[in-house]
Amino acid sequence: MPLLSFLLLAAHFQATAQNDAITQFFKQYAEDERFTVVYVAPKLFSMVSKIETDDADWDKMRDVVKNLTGLRVLSADSISDGLSLYRNALDKLPASEYSELLTVRDGNENVRIWTKDSKSGSVIEELLLIVGSPDSFTLLSLTGKINLENISSLSKTLDIEGAEHLEKIHPKN
Repeated sequence: MPLLSFLLLAAHFQATAQNDAITQFFKQYAEDERFTVVYVAPKLFSMVSKIETDDADWDKMRDVVKNLTGLRVLSADSISDGLSLYRNALDKLPASEYSELLTVRDGNENVRIWTKDSKSGSVIEELLLIVGSPDSFTLLSLTGKINLENISSLSKTLDIEGAEHLEKIHPKN
């Protein structure tokens, strides 16, 4: 019994370490002045989703944000190590927890979009975008109950370099 308890505890710490890999990557560069850092807390998404207007576009956007719980962005657009950062972020990604949704390489720009499904498998709980080129890098993490059909409309609202790649997501029918 003590061995089983130890193994369960070790598995818990391993899972926690994997979950923290992306968070640690953000923290590693959050104070680096080369990067633009954005963090939107769950409370702000909740507040925004309660705004009432007569604007039909806002109604669509409210449907997108009402189930989101967080947004983190780390972006740099005049750096010399964008591809190195891109590879480093991919190396830290706990691939067993994420499914690759999209890969694009266009010239020297690399784009990867990954999703993390909920434990039930019926909802996406995180969407991760990683973009790297020789002189730029973007890491975007969107959390909550994510509907891929609505993500492209959100990408038009985000004025963040790399977010335009979210328009490339087309959910399976």
